Amino acid sequence: MAQTVDKNQYVLPLDQPFVRLEIESAFNGLSDQEKRYAHYISKASWIGSLITFLQTSPESGPIFVLLHKLFSSIKVEEFTKLALQAEFSQDEVKALCVYAAGVFANAGNYKGFGDTKIIPNFENAGRFEELLSIVPCWSELEPIWNGIKNSIFDLSPGKTCLGFSPQGITTYLSKNITPEDATKVQDWLKSKKIDCYNTRLFKTEQNGKIEYEIRLASQKTMEPRIFDEGNVIYKITHGDYGPLMGMVADNLELAIQYAANDTEKNMLKSYISSFRTGSLDDHKTGSRFWIQDKGPAVETYIGFIETYRDPAGVRAEFEGFVAAVNREMSAKFTKLVSNAESFLHLLPWSKDFEKDKFLMPDFTSLDVLTFAGSGIPAGINIPNYDEIRQTEGFKNVSLGNVIPASYQQSVTPFLTKEDADLLQKWRVPAFELQVGLHELLGHGSGKLLYKNADGTTNYPSTLLDPLTGQILTSCYEPGDTYDTRFGPLSSSYEECRAEAVGLYLSLEPEVLKIFGHEGDQAEEITYVNWLALIWAGAGRGLELWEPGRGWLQAHAQARYVLSRVLIQAGVVQITQPSEGDLLITLDRSAIRGAGRCAIGQFLLQLQIYKATGNIEAAQKLYNHYSEVNEPWLSWRSIVLAKKQPRKIFVQANTEIEKEQVKLKEYPASVNGLLTSWVERFMWSLNVDYIYEVLLEQSRTDADFF
Repeated sequence: MAQTVDKNQYVLPLDQPFVRLEIESAFNGLSDQEKRYAHYISKASWIGSLITFLQTSPESGPIFVLLHKLFSSIKVEEFTKLALQAEFSQDEVKALCVYAAGVFANAGNYKGFGDTKIIPNFENAGRFEELLSIVPCWSELEPIWNGIKNSIFDLSPGKTCLGFSPQGITTYLSKNITPEDATKVQDWLKSKKIDCYNTRLFKTEQNGKIEYEIRLASQKTMEPRIFDEGNVIYKITHGDYGPLMGMVADNLELAIQYAANDTEKNMLKSYISSFRTGSLDDHKTGSRFWIQDKGPAVETYIGFIETYRDPAGVRAEFEGFVAAVNREMSAKFTKLVSNAESFLHLLPWSKDFEKDKFLMPDFTSLDVLTFAGSGIPAGINIPNYDEIRQTEGFKNVSLGNVIPASYQQSVTPFLTKEDADLLQKWRVPAFELQVGLHELLGHGSGKLLYKNADGTTNYPSTLLDPLTGQILTSCYEPGDTYDTRFGPLSSSYEECRAEAVGLYLSLEPEVLKIFGHEGDQAEEITYVNWLALIWAGAGRGLELWEPGRGWLQAHAQARYVLSRVLIQAGVVQITQPSEGDLLITLDRSAIRGAGRCAIGQFLLQLQIYKATGNIEAAQKLYNHYSEVNEPWLSWRSIVLAKKQPRKIFVQANTEIEKEQVKLKEYPASVNGLLTSWVERFMWSLNVDYIYEVLLEQSRTDADFF
């Protein structure tokens, strides 16, 4: 019997909340040179975000063109008036606008947080088409619409979320790529010392031979490198997303002359070379310069960065951000960094499993001007290249204006009124603390144990596994990275480890003092930090789990896992006071006792399995706590009934007027979001060229998906 699909799980509500990222004060504090620098890198980032559309689904690029053309040709107010005259309802107009806003903000028609499909809130495609057809530019839209109308509303099996085909959909891999194919190619790439952050994988079969094409993203094309290995051919090609990669590089070229120093210039030159040639080594070189650029007034990073959405967990989404430093909060993070080594000793593993030397990172709080990609996080720890993070360094950033914007008008079901009030009062400062600990001492801690090509290791041969008491037998082999070893598990597992570090260290008075919390206030912050994570994991986590597909988002899974650990320890309890409700309670008196013990032991396991590359033990542990069985299966319907839409951020634009960079902000509304996206690309005289590039890339890829 076919499973009935609840369409309501895939539409954005008419009252979808929008919030504005406040940036005016921070932007006005920049010099004219810094504003120019920020302006051109912002342009590069937004052009790069169009690659993210192409990475999301086969139809996302054409949907962007359709909707951007629509709202570029007619203002929302005029469109609304026209629709009402044609006897469409206000709600139908709103539904189209909200859908467009959701597609723009998520860089495609699948959610950036959760990977589930977004469809228009209409009864059928016919009614949606009728509304589109009333606009004067319909003759331009109709051919695009005819190519994608069936895909837009398709909720058939395999189309509701991202993932390996046939259970899901992805454009990182051709639809005939299986998990076994992905592993086989990954092992081959490892043998050639090739990372695949900036690649896609396509499989064809002809005359009894399988050909795997590894496409590198680059502006330039080159002669393919072909490796014939019997029944399998590996072909490395260049030029994927070529025109867009070139436009990203062109805007970075314009930014160079406004860089603050030679380090920033060299960083941008390395990125430009990477985007033009496809060389990931050049991007790594740029990342090394980026690490060396301490405390810039304008912080930025751009490229193929996070691997959350590749089903195999190794290919990265294009992302770029530009932000101005928030000096007051950054001072707190700087103090946290200066004390980091003393706090590392408090973690539940010995120095043998910690880096030989803590690499003091730059840790700043940033107010985001531009964050282009499928979503905006609250904090980042980058670069993600193991060989750089482990031995050379990294940077941490907390996105300061994202955190308060995220928590505007929050509703908190499943808690007592007292806990809900505490959460509302202390949630922002508690989350700032958690982000700081998560990024710096979570992602920034822990050593990976490696065997080198000559057989030597970066750890003593007599080192004992603290979990078994036996000499270690597992480590990373030459060519291994954490992402390739842990694959699809890597993102959620690492997020869980970082979240656990945040919980564990938020109990330390000296840590709390750095953030200005002492005495009773410190106790409240610690309690709310633990409560907020458990509420997100046990109370909302199931929104991002689906039967037959499992977990759809790394952070949600991580928080659910930690909630299960604390439930098992008796620190957290979930009851069902009425048929349609749940109650989550955290035993405040047990946090420093049973809570600390449970998180400490679990954190030790996470770290040892990660350090030694023990994927088998890691999977067994993590999958056990990730399991959704009764009573969670029954509770899921309650969680979904109280589901709240994630807020959509409205970001500013910059433009040059009379040789001055001007900031343009927009209202926190669906109209503000749509206007910002229309104007974001109208700066270019080549907007029609951008449309054609997206449509052509989608046509070229169509046969593979």
